[in-house]
Amino acid sequence: MNKETLLTDWNFMRILRLGLGIYIAFQAFETHSIFSGVVAVFFLFQAITNTGCCGSNGCAVPTKKSNSDSIEEIEYKEIK
Repeated sequence: MNKETLLTDWNFMRILRLGLGIYIAFQAFETHSIFSGVVAVFFLFQAITNTGCCGSNGCAVPTKKSNSDSIEEIEYKEIK
């Protein structure tokens, strides 16, 4: 994992995972709950590595469009 992965592409879901992870971690510390600690680590790992249940943007729609500079010629037929 590189520094660029940590500092770029912060979207709403990534911030939400970070917030939930921190909140659940505090709750796990206060209640001494191991299960809550595991869930907190899971959310924090997802936020830090920018992964989800489907992998890194596995369920997301691609945002980059193909950069096609060629213009496709269309042939028309005259119907009589």
